[in-house]
Amino acid sequence: MPTPRDLVYRAYNSSLRRHLPSERLPRHIGVMLDGNRRWARLRGAETADGHRAGAENIAPFLGWCEEAGVEVVTLWLLSTDNLNRPTQELGPLLTIIEGVVEQLAHTGRWPVRVVGALDLLPAATAERLVGAASSTGAVDGMLVNVAIGYGGRREIADAVRSLLRDAAESGTTLEELADTVTVEDIAGHLYTRGLPDPDLVIRTSGEQRLGGFLLWQSAHSEFYFCEAFWPDFRKVDFLRALRAYAERERRFGS
Repeated sequence: MPTPRDLVYRAYNSSLRRHLPSERLPRHIGVMLDGNRRWARLRGAETADGHRAGAENIAPFLGWCEEAGVEVVTLWLLSTDNLNRPTQELGPLLTIIEGVVEQLAHTGRWPVRVVGALDLLPAATAERLVGAASSTGAVDGMLVNVAIGYGGRREIADAVRSLLRDAAESGTTLEELADTVTVEDIAGHLYTRGLPDPDLVIRTSGEQRLGGFLLWQSAHSEFYFCEAFWPDFRKVDFLRALRAYAERERRFGS
């Protein structure tokens, strides 16, 4: 039976949702799922327990995004810096990430796309991730990007390398490329090429920095920093982020 607290929470959520202007909601949301380790430490739990708790919150979050009409969600699950963590932490984390990506794919609700430097990951992990994403190729719905082995500087460097290779294959010289290359040319070689840039970037855990997330794509994004650790991030926190976004006047760099 719902408690009075539950009823108040549901009523508040409903009120927030009703008052969100649908025409001012984001198409693409990027999320930095931060705070799993600190969540576990505060509870005297193992780090892996925090990562598992964070993984369990991903599908509900995607459901909230779907309800709000979001078209693309990019989840930062593992940075290139995280790959330098001790083996005893990185091993279980990779297993958890493999599992959650496969679970998302298995639902058949969302097309899943892996973005990141897969060559930096263990071969078995990269194979599982690519296989899970490939199985959703025919799914029609909100696109879910899972950023794994991802770093914004690495992405831009990879984009430039890809651009140079394409130019070489087409017979374009470096001098010709230097004279003609545009912002759009580089954007067309990013991991997220073909997708709209994020309108809103959310970071949990109280940290107020990008840490390298979608460096190129977030030039005109709005940012929302939430104090809750990712495992504790609730629907009401999400709706508050949408409300804050809807209330802002976007200036697109001006």
